[in-house]
Amino acid sequence: MVPKNWDKIRIYELSQPISHLTPPWPTYEPLQIKFFKRLAPNGANGQLLTHSNHVGTHLDGSLHFCTHGRDIASIPLNELVAPGVIVDLSDIAEDYGIYTSKDIEERVEVKEGDILIINTGYHKYAYDQPEADEVRYMIKHPGPTREFAEWCKMKKIKWIGVDCGSADHPMNTKIREWMPVQAKECDHYMHEKYGKSLEEIFPDEDYQLMHVLLFPYDIIHAENVGGEIDKILDKRMVIGCFPWRFVGGESCISRIVAFDEEE
Repeated sequence: MVPKNWDKIRIYELSQPISHLTPPWPTYEPLQIKFFKRLAPNGANGQLLTHSNHVGTHLDGSLHFCTHGRDIASIPLNELVAPGVIVDLSDIAEDYGIYTSKDIEERVEVKEGDILIINTGYHKYAYDQPEADEVRYMIKHPGPTREFAEWCKMKKIKWIGVDCGSADHPMNTKIREWMPVQAKECDHYMHEKYGKSLEEIFPDEDYQLMHVLLFPYDIIHAENVGGEIDKILDKRMVIGCFPWRFVGGESCISRIVAFDEEE
């Protein structure tokens, strides 16, 4: 049965366009595409694609970091599509910055079991934007500490979406080793901003905590959210993530949308 107010529902696109130009997360395989046949002689086009699961807008499944975790096919639809909120943190976001649960709750009401989409503003540095800056998008975006991850557990968040390269702070990933110049720059920032070193902010036991700490509880996340995210700031909506029904999939390229009833 079609809802009576369906003609008043507006659907917002929250996904990046994807092509061979879309950068994957550092060191992952990019999308490669070719035609294996064209219209002639049998009247059909056909393509072959090769890619990792971490290109463009994608959902990290718990299997990505947890041996006993669920594959993508095992995620119930009522977890992929559910009520949630989109929160705008772009006014406080800065290179290497840290956001907290307090920053979220000052702007929106987060209910137990919500989906949470975080707008850091860093989608403006995505590859398809006028201010495109791949290093800034992947290497310098803000991120959280353990405090935020523990809050997500307490709130039983279904999944989180972020408009940047990772739900973890980039300097709490392998990027810290791969980009020593930026790591030094971040360490200086941490001392100036928080009075602590990078190592103190992100000790070994907190390494990649948004993945390692939360995935065993099936609190997962989508990365590289974008699209029309700036049109729906600090709003409660129905949010949907649509990956493949991917048996054995540790993660999956996905389409993410938000549904809003127009006034």
